[in-house]
Amino acid sequence: MYMRNPIHCIVPPYMTEQLAHSPNPQVRARAIAHLSTAAHMRALREAAQATPSLMATMSPTQTKHRLVYDAQQTDRLPGRLARAEGQPCTADPAVDEAYDFSGDTYDFFQQLFQRNSLDDNGMSMISSVHVAEVGDGEHYVPMNNAFWNGRQMAYGDGDGLVFQRFTQSLDVVAHELSHGVQSFTSNLRYYGQSGALNEHFADVFGVLVRQWKNDETAAQANWVVGAEVLVPAPTRRGIRDMENPGTAYRNDPDLGNDPQPADMSQLYTGWRNRGGVHINSGIPNRAFVLTAKALGGNAWDIAGRIWYQTLLQLTTTSQFSDCARLTLQVAAAYGAAAQSAVRNAWQQVGISL
Repeated sequence: MYMRNPIHCIVPPYMTEQLAHSPNPQVRARAIAHLSTAAHMRALREAAQATPSLMATMSPTQTKHRLVYDAQQTDRLPGRLARAEGQPCTADPAVDEAYDFSGDTYDFFQQLFQRNSLDDNGMSMISSVHVAEVGDGEHYVPMNNAFWNGRQMAYGDGDGLVFQRFTQSLDVVAHELSHGVQSFTSNLRYYGQSGALNEHFADVFGVLVRQWKNDETAAQANWVVGAEVLVPAPTRRGIRDMENPGTAYRNDPDLGNDPQPADMSQLYTGWRNRGGVHINSGIPNRAFVLTAKALGGNAWDIAGRIWYQTLLQLTTTSQFSDCARLTLQVAAAYGAAAQSAVRNAWQQVGISL
């Protein structure tokens, strides 16, 4: 049986591995310390997720219910309650960003798809901010990541050298919460192509929540994921670029080069990154963008609905070809133009239908 909720991080392990070779000794030391503890931390988190049905905290009203905690620069979750549903803004930007962006994500799925929270049954949306990790074996340092652990979100503040506060990015918050939606629907196995689809759907809905909130059309929108969490530099634009995979960062002294392929001819088939879950997600990401831009208008209106309905029908071990076939079948309900856009998009990334 596949675990419903393995740890899902917005920053892929290959980025951290590259940071371990940074010319900046501070960046390098932080990355090496993170890599030395990451395997143990993942094992502990995943062991706690073997019974996911017990992980969900239900809303007392079975409607939108947000709880934001302050981990106070430790790795002890959830931490001290800082803001609950209906309470006013605080003086802490991270607390308020986590609260507001969780609400935007809930509203998006509820208003567009009539989905009641991540599990469609009123699950509380729990977040912890100011999460840290042990940096040198003794002292905590701000975490360079954000993750969903099957029960809640956790956000680091970044090191200020490469990464900034992770709650600043609406698409990062929505991406990680969308992992929760995915885990209660298709529950895609987090390895190989099914794992890349897992990341792909989180990217799709993460970016769609931002576009919906900002009322941006597919043509107007920026398709870069996580632009706000990187310290600005001319060699980096974000964590991933859905429209142009492999271009989010190039020749960056700390991050190196974005390894995402843009089509099946460059599919990564090695063992790193759980068989390329963050690497190969660029292929279906590009297919979605091509579909949305071909259809025009708002990406969530047709393309987003096709992808959501597909997510509900995929199985745990679905591959790229399964996803392509199902999107084409679902598109039939939206007319010949939608089917043509979907078919052409998948063909452009090397999957014929």
